[in-house]
Amino acid sequence: MTECSNVCSVTEMPEGDRAKCSFHHRICLEPREKKRSMKALVVKQAKKTCSCTPAKVKDYVFSLFPVLQWLPKYKLREYLLGDIMSGVIVGVLLVPQSIAYSLLAGQEPIYGLYTSFFASIIYFIFGTSRHISVGIFGVICLMVGQVVDREIQRAGYDVEPAAVAVLGGTAAYVNTSVSPVNQTLQNPLCDKSCYAITVGATMTFIAGVYQVAMGFFQVGFVSVYLSDSLLSGFVTGASFTILTSQAKYLLGLDIPRSSGIGSLIATWINIFRNIHKTNICDLITSFLCFLVLIPTKELNEHFKSRLKAPIPIELVVIVAATLASHFGKLRETYGSSVAGHIPTGFLPPRSPDWNLIPNVALDAIPIAVIGFAITVSLSEMFAKKHGYSVKANQEMYAIGFCNIIPSFFHCFTTSAALAKTLVKESTGCRTQMSGMVTSLVILLVLLVIAPLFYSLQKCVLAVITIVNLRGALRKFKDLPKMWHLSRVDTVIWLVTMAASALISTEIGLLVGVCFSMLCVIFRTQRPEAPLLGWVAESETYESLSAYKNLQTKPGVMVFRFEAPLYYINKECFKSTLYKQTGVNPTWVKAAKKKAAKRMLREKEEDSVGNQTSISMEFVSEPLGFHTIVIDCCAVQFLDTAGIRTLKEVCKDYKEIDVQVLLAQCNPSVRSSLIRGEFFKEGEDHLLFHSVHQAVVFALGAQRHSGTSTSK
Repeated sequence: MTECSNVCSVTEMPEGDRAKCSFHHRICLEPREKKRSMKALVVKQAKKTCSCTPAKVKDYVFSLFPVLQWLPKYKLREYLLGDIMSGVIVGVLLVPQSIAYSLLAGQEPIYGLYTSFFASIIYFIFGTSRHISVGIFGVICLMVGQVVDREIQRAGYDVEPAAVAVLGGTAAYVNTSVSPVNQTLQNPLCDKSCYAITVGATMTFIAGVYQVAMGFFQVGFVSVYLSDSLLSGFVTGASFTILTSQAKYLLGLDIPRSSGIGSLIATWINIFRNIHKTNICDLITSFLCFLVLIPTKELNEHFKSRLKAPIPIELVVIVAATLASHFGKLRETYGSSVAGHIPTGFLPPRSPDWNLIPNVALDAIPIAVIGFAITVSLSEMFAKKHGYSVKANQEMYAIGFCNIIPSFFHCFTTSAALAKTLVKESTGCRTQMSGMVTSLVILLVLLVIAPLFYSLQKCVLAVITIVNLRGALRKFKDLPKMWHLSRVDTVIWLVTMAASALISTEIGLLVGVCFSMLCVIFRTQRPEAPLLGWVAESETYESLSAYKNLQTKPGVMVFRFEAPLYYINKECFKSTLYKQTGVNPTWVKAAKKKAAKRMLREKEEDSVGNQTSISMEFVSEPLGFHTIVIDCCAVQFLDTAGIRTLKEVCKDYKEIDVQVLLAQCNPSVRSSLIRGEFFKEGEDHLLFHSVHQAVVFALGAQRHSGTSTSK
């Protein structure tokens, strides 16, 4: 079928030819045929997928293992120094954070070191981004910790008599400190610490499977529903929950960790109920750590352009606090809670607990989505900044394998982290080799240094976790600017932040996604729909409400609807059109019928002359326009309700002698109109490629009609 539209210019044509304009001066476009045979598409895709050639196998292996592509091209002299420097610095920063975030995930410190070690190595093999740092991320740790606490309670561990607080750290490693292999033989039953990492590893395995499946089925589009404002609000809301969960360590309180809906409020209630039990030693230590960490962190950020590397203040604080706690005997004298024994070496691999999968399968979904969304967005951001490309699907494979493989080595869920990625970039990172250097630094700690942190107070780790939340909490300073740029995005940020903090992280994420989608629907439900005016000496039409000095053509109204026309906003389209034009054809027809009935009554009562004068008086009342041009440039698509609405509008206006013309319809809308039989033989529904052409046609047709009437 050929699509034709009018493009005639009345002013350039002889008077006698104007009436023929709509039939002889058209642009005719012949659509391309679209092959929609599902069978052919399936067969073609199957042949492409199932074919196996040496070249294809090679490409597949190289795409799955990007390290095989970039490592042979590695430039030692150009890249090595920067990679070593950034790897060492990130490793030094990652050691204290790994220990601190382990508490957030409900795990012992050694498991945080395991997680960072394996994640760095695996991303080195599978990752395509040269700059992102994959490892422990606070929000993911929080979500893991909430599930771990719930499953521990279900298993009945919290029902058992609690060990003395000062000995809790040591008790957790009674069986693992000597020989991990002997531990399995001597104690086949799993204690609380063992069960916690079992739950964490099982959920990590499921989350990794989800991420690999998303990469395999190429469903990365899911991340488009997580807008920047939504993710930012979610991270900020989760930061309040993280801060709340760590507050008890600052005060040295031994209270159970709240979980579920309203856990933030419940935790603060428990804290204030037990505030009289505050450990003064832990409180003073926390205060001193804040005094050192916050100013130094601010100096690092303020002078980051001048410093070759940030000051590793976290490591300095941990070393100083450990020495002070050890020689001051703070655990024995004041009852401070300490990290306890951290064993060296590695525990033997162990598979996840398959029986736990039904319990954690749903919890792993938001963790998987948040993990890959943050990783992919950071990868693309830094790749664009440094002029190279990353593969989104391969990034999903990479982060998926960073969870699946380590889950067999007593690790919990990982993702990319912005703060460490920024440090990695600013300290000279050039390739993924930097991640391997980071893993070597952590390996050194695992093999040699870890037991030295025995006397480290948990309140110091809590301070490190809270100080690292500054970036997320600073988003409140950006709210005025965000409000100025987009009020809708600001409301999405506030709703997601409040739901994530006050309800729960998982429900907060769901609320944010649903609310942002509702915002899109509401914006299309009641979109802008202005009347347009002509820009003098041009063929451009713009909104009369937005710009001054625009002209209107006599008898022609130009209306633009700035949204798709579908079942949700069809009534809004009609009501706005009637309001803007000032004429509701239904009311006009009803008024005519009412006047006709009145005339019939008066005909019976009065003379025919009076009736004739009344009739002429009513009929001669002008509408003020004879044509409506609907600018469809912002109408992305039509559904059946939209097509039916356009038909009704054209029909209703035609009955009161007003023609409706459509202009600037995209191919999708034209195709919908043709399939919906909008253009019928014998009707004057005309389609134009520009608003100006439609207006010129309307003016020419009216002049010709007036000339014919006068003759």
